[in-house]
Amino acid sequence: MGAIYVDSSVNRAKINLDECVECGACSRMSNETLNPHLVRSVRSLAKIFRFRFEPEPDVCPTSAFVIDDLPYPRIVRRIFSDPLIEHTSTGIKGRGTEEVKTNDVAHRVSVGEVGYVIEFGRPGVGVRFHHIQTMTMALAKLGVHFEGKNPITHLMVDRSRGTLKEDLLHEKILSAIVELKTTTEEVPAILETVEKVSKTIDTVVALGVSTRCDQTGNDPVLAPLLDDLGYDSERAKTNLGLGRVTNTRNGEGNISDEHSASVR
Repeated sequence: MGAIYVDSSVNRAKINLDECVECGACSRMSNETLNPHLVRSVRSLAKIFRFRFEPEPDVCPTSAFVIDDLPYPRIVRRIFSDPLIEHTSTGIKGRGTEEVKTNDVAHRVSVGEVGYVIEFGRPGVGVRFHHIQTMTMALAKLGVHFEGKNPITHLMVDRSRGTLKEDLLHEKILSAIVELKTTTEEVPAILETVEKVSKTIDTVVALGVSTRCDQTGNDPVLAPLLDDLGYDSERAKTNLGLGRVTNTRNGEGNISDEHSASVR
């Protein structure tokens, strides 16, 4: 995230806590326990004699990084940014949701419905919750259904308005995913809203769209609609319906497909 920088006025590395998303990447690098005075002396000599002294970029020579016990609301940064932390709301690590990857057994998206996965942020970019709220509030006005088994949904104080907890709005995280679903007829309005709002918020937005295929494994509805709307879409993944739950339904509607529309 660029949160660690060298302050030339004191010739020391510092951490910009406002930009730090508490991902833990710095503390997971290899550590050596060299004496800090020794390391500084070697670097001073290297500067005097003009030869380069560059430690490995993924090694901290003095074990300087320490993971703090974080209070609320800052702890939310770690929950959404550290891939080793499990979301208590969903029991899933990382971004806290399996999206539609298990749709063949989870049935998040039913026949005739369209699911959306809106991803905010990236390593090096991140996102603040108030940017996410800008999007969820715009989508809530369209009457969308937010996925219940999703960490962002759990942080909403009013799903009908798409508002998040106020004390979290200025916290910064690595990335997050908002999930929702609508009917096929509502797809144009959703895509237009996502594209319009994404241009007003200071982060990266990526959109995935999913639906159930027919019994031949084809998508005769959503894919042509995306093409007509001018979006370059690719068939990103297909669940074959091999899960235990769908097989007991005599194969009805047991294939789901996800398209990734190029809204960035």
